[in-house]
Amino acid sequence: MNYDLIIIGSGPGGYVAAIRASQLGMKTAVIERAELGGICLNWGCIPTKSLLKSAQVFEYINHAADYGIEVEGAKADFNKVISRSRDVAAGMSKGIQFLFKKNKIEHIQGFGKLTDNKTVEVTDANGEKKSYTAKNFILATGARSKELPNLKQDGKKIIGYREALTLPKLPKSMIVVGSGAIGTEFAYFYKAMGTNVTIVEFLPNLVPVEDEEVSKTLARNFKKKKVKVMLSSSVESVDTSGDVCKVTIKTKKGEELHEAEIVLSAVGITPNLEGIGIEELGIDKDKDKIKVNDFYQTNIENIFAIGDIVHGPSLAHVASAEGITCVEKMAGHNPQAIDYKNIPGCTYTTPEVASVGLTEKQARDKGYEIKVGKFPFTASGKASSAGARDGFVKLIFDAKYGELLGGHLIGANVTEMIGELVVARKLETTGKELIKAIHPHPTMSEAIMEAAAAAYDEAIHI
Repeated sequence: MNYDLIIIGSGPGGYVAAIRASQLGMKTAVIERAELGGICLNWGCIPTKSLLKSAQVFEYINHAADYGIEVEGAKADFNKVISRSRDVAAGMSKGIQFLFKKNKIEHIQGFGKLTDNKTVEVTDANGEKKSYTAKNFILATGARSKELPNLKQDGKKIIGYREALTLPKLPKSMIVVGSGAIGTEFAYFYKAMGTNVTIVEFLPNLVPVEDEEVSKTLARNFKKKKVKVMLSSSVESVDTSGDVCKVTIKTKKGEELHEAEIVLSAVGITPNLEGIGIEELGIDKDKDKIKVNDFYQTNIENIFAIGDIVHGPSLAHVASAEGITCVEKMAGHNPQAIDYKNIPGCTYTTPEVASVGLTEKQARDKGYEIKVGKFPFTASGKASSAGARDGFVKLIFDAKYGELLGGHLIGANVTEMIGELVVARKLETTGKELIKAIHPHPTMSEAIMEAAAAAYDEAIHI
C-alpha cells in the first residue's frame, strides 16, 4: 500500500481529518484538484467574513457621528474590498500547505476517482492519470451551489456564492433568492456597499431554520437598512436577454415583475458525488447523500465519507468534527459519536445570529413543558456603550429538570457567545447553574446569565 489513508477533498472535513490521522501515526495523502482548504477557506466561510468585516467597518464610519466622531468623504473601494477578501483566503490556504508539511501529509494534485476499494485513480490538470493505493479512504468532496431548473446560473447575471465573492464591479441592484446564511450575509454585504437589495424567500420567515422571534427581528433590522424582504414568495422565471434581469416573482397577491442587474441564487447546495466512483463500487446512497454509520463508514468497510456529502448540517465545523471522529475510530480509539442535536449554527450578518438546540416551537411540538427566558440587549450596559442595542438572548429550558433545550441569540458578537451554550448543553448544565455562574460585567455574554434568570423569574435588569 502507498498509504494508510487517502482522503479525497481538502476542505474543513478533509484537511482536518488528514492532520488528525497523521497525529495518530497514519501515512496520509490528500487528493485535491483546486486550492487546499476547499470551498470554506477559499470560496466560503473565510472570504465572506472578510467582506462582511469591510461592510461593518464602512457602516461604522458612516455612523461615526453616533459615537461623537466626525468623518467626511468616506467611500468604499469595492475592488479593494474584494481584493482584501481574496488575499485573506490565499493566506489561509497557504496556512494549510504549512500544516501539511508540518504533519508530513502529501498533497496529490488532481481529481480522484475510486477504481476499487484499495485504489484511487488521479487525473491531473494535463489529463494524465496515476493510481495510488491505501488501506482506507475518506470521501470529503463537499458541495457546490445548488441550481434550480428555473434559475440556471450563467455566472454573469444569475450567479452563485462563488461569483458573488469576485464581481468585477458593484451592482446597482441585486435580487437574492433564499434567505439562509449565504443569502442574508451577501444581502447585508451588498446593501452596506450601496447596492439596492431585495431578498426573496419561499418560506414565511427570514433565516427559516431559526427561532421565529429571531427571524422576525432580523427581518425588521433588514427593513430598517432598506433591504426589501419578500417572504412566502418564489422566483418563477428570469429573463436575462436585456441589460438587466427581469425577474417574475410569485407572491401571495399574485405575480410581480422586478428588475435587477444581478440575481444571486442562494437556495442551498448540491453534494459533489459525480465521477468519484461510488456507483461503480456500489456505495450506498440515500437520495443525494452517502449512507454512513455513526463513525462515517459506508457499506464498504474501508471507505468512509464525511461533510456535505453525508446527512447532517452542512457546516464547516461539523465536517471537521466528523473527520476527527472518523479517523480516531479508524485508528482503534473509542470516540463518542457526534451529538447532532448540539450543533451550533451561525449567521454573520449585522446583527449576527447564533443558535443551538430546539426552537421554542420545536420544544412545544415535542411535548416539553418549558420555561423561556429572554434578555434584550436594550437592557445591556455593554450593548448600549457599544451602540449595539439590537437583539436579545433567548433560552429555553425543560421546566421539569432544568435542562437547556435551546439557545437563540441575535445581536453583536453572538457568534462568539454561542459556544458557552454548546458547552453548557454538553455538560448537562441546568438553568439554575447558569444563573449562579458569575459572568463578567459589563459584557454582552452576561445576557446569557440574565436570560436564564428571566426564565426563573429572577431577572435583575429587566
